Amino acid sequence: MKPYKIDKTGEELLEILAHDAKITIEDIAKQLNITVETVEKYIRKFEKDRIILNYKTLINWERIKQDEVRALIEVKVTPERGVGFDAIAENIYRFPEVSSVYLLSGSYDLHVHVEGPNLKEVSLFVSEKLATIKNVQSTVTHFLLKKYKEDGEILVEQPESKRLPISP
Repeated sequence: MKPYKIDKTGEELLEILAHDAKITIEDIAKQLNITVETVEKYIRKFEKDRIILNYKTLINWERIKQDEVRALIEVKVTPERGVGFDAIAENIYRFPEVSSVYLLSGSYDLHVHVEGPNLKEVSLFVSEKLATIKNVQSTVTHFLLKKYKEDGEILVEQPESKRLPISP
């Protein structure tokens, strides 16, 4: 992947959007002390160059879809000559059940996040689709039991602090 050159303002703009995708262009301009037109220009360029890929809302799905099953799967593969891990990763990330795929260092090569309506569907995906892909040597599946924090956001309800306020 070719490195992308970016100036300080562009990087600060991306940090702001990464933290809050709902922020207005006007608020970004105020924070960065630049014009609205300049913000729009940066955003258009970042979208065109695939630096900004999507605008997303982080939802605590565990509170909504309590029966849905998520699995983290470690996959050991034999890389293909000339394309390494990329072709195998592409075969995997094309499945609709797969939400994320990462190349790792260590004992396993790929880390795959899978979501499904129930345990049986996720298990069938692993045994019938994932494990049968050419050059997949082995898989280890971990079922996600509870999420505590995701993308920097705490998902669990936190009790009120029991500490006494400090008085002057």
